[in-house]
Amino acid sequence: MTGIKDRVSQGINRRVRHAAQNARLVKLSRQVLAAEPDSTQKPVIFFNASTRLEAISLNAGFSLLTAWALRLQGVPVVHFVCNRGMSHCVLGTDRDDIGNPPPCSICIAQSEKTYANSDVRWLNPQTDETLQDLLIGLSVEELARVEYQDMPLGRLVLPSLRWILRRHHLVDDEKTRHFFRQYILSAWTIAEQFGELLETIQPQAVVVFNGMFYPEASVRWVARNHDPAVRVISHEVGLRPFSGFFTTGDATAYPVDLPDTFQLSQEQNEKLDAYLNQRRQGNFSMAGVRFWPEMNQMDTDFWKHAAGFTQMVSVFTNVIFDTSQDHANVIFDDMFSWLDEVLKVIRAHPETLFVIRAHPDESRPGKQSLESVTGWVKQHSVDQLSNVVFIPSDQHFSSYELIEKSKFVMIYNSTIGLEASISGAAVLCAGKSRFTQIPTVFFPADRAEYLQTLEDFLARETIVVPEEFRHNARRFLYAQIYRTSLLFNHFLEEDGVWRGYVAVKPFAIDDLRPEKSETIKVLLEGILQEGSFLLDA
Repeated sequence: MTGIKDRVSQGINRRVRHAAQNARLVKLSRQVLAAEPDSTQKPVIFFNASTRLEAISLNAGFSLLTAWALRLQGVPVVHFVCNRGMSHCVLGTDRDDIGNPPPCSICIAQSEKTYANSDVRWLNPQTDETLQDLLIGLSVEELARVEYQDMPLGRLVLPSLRWILRRHHLVDDEKTRHFFRQYILSAWTIAEQFGELLETIQPQAVVVFNGMFYPEASVRWVARNHDPAVRVISHEVGLRPFSGFFTTGDATAYPVDLPDTFQLSQEQNEKLDAYLNQRRQGNFSMAGVRFWPEMNQMDTDFWKHAAGFTQMVSVFTNVIFDTSQDHANVIFDDMFSWLDEVLKVIRAHPETLFVIRAHPDESRPGKQSLESVTGWVKQHSVDQLSNVVFIPSDQHFSSYELIEKSKFVMIYNSTIGLEASISGAAVLCAGKSRFTQIPTVFFPADRAEYLQTLEDFLARETIVVPEEFRHNARRFLYAQIYRTSLLFNHFLEEDGVWRGYVAVKPFAIDDLRPEKSETIKVLLEGILQEGSFLLDA
């Protein structure tokens, strides 16, 4: 009975808080409408159908505030918003029940509040029977190759399917095929109606959430292939709390313009060191999630075991279904293909202790991987090898202590590799990462060179790390934190109900003008004048 009362109380609290937050949204949107000047400029289209159902997520907040700022400068804004236009959206997919439709009613109700007093064009249900017939009987592999009227629908949908099913290697069963078909059909509905919208309003730019989830990927593809092509900006969460990253490239690949002229001053170096000290204590969060509730040291039993080997190597893995993985797979087909090769090397080198660490996000509640490193370890009995210590994702041991004691560090594309490089460690990288844009780690050109480098590192007495790796790693991380992460903390605060969700603060509408906010200034220059989306920090 107590549990039921608690759930009822929590439900009432959530509805009350969200109602108050939505009332504030509507009030602010009225003020934006009243202050919006007349204009003959071409509009900007905003589309974000993949970050929320109810309430406001970080990325929904970023796009809404940016749209308001544009309107206050006299730039018309059109919001392309779903009105049951997708049979299965990504967040509305019930993995356990293919017959359960997405919760469209609560999503549309939230959209009506979020985009109140705005120019909204609705994405409505639509059927293409020819495409429906084309998909009947196709396997998962065949669905991944589907093209329709020159649009690579299967390829555009694949990252979303992997994300929602929490695995990279998809099972060819009816559930997977069903979601695949519905995502493809929905992607085509989006493409058709968005193409018509482009023809109607001829926008100067389109702003979307990260561009990898299929609704936004479809919109981006249509815009880029329009004649003439329309400029597309995508956004993701930044490294600082309440910060966003905007780019004309792929937001999940995190392209950063880092010219040689950008060098850190003493003040900037001190600022970076202070940030790194906080991270080493586990005191950081991203997208409203704190991965390390505590940071423990390895115990004496571990170090006694490690003393029995001639050397130690730390291996850091990633979450296999993350949308960044599509960019990473250039040397190996995927992270598990890499781990399979690493396992062969582990078996061939019993003198070396390999410490394999699973990413903390692999077991995050509500987002647990269904194809996990933990599963791979069990499947191959890796934890039974005497020269392997496996650290599961729910164990909060300090990665920094492992890095310090390791001969070298192996990563796929994890950010810990950048921090390891900053500490002076030798880092062997197997996947294309944000920081491999410039020399920061050892990143071989192909599989053969990678495996040869790995054997060479194991055999060498010492590994000489080029000084430019550490230098560039510091420059890159500083740029990620303080130049590319646009702060919205003046406008947003924690939702108070769900992690990663936000509420709009009560603020003066004039605060959304470029002379009042450096973030808004950078956003407007980036969208309207093809600026860099970089802060001068």
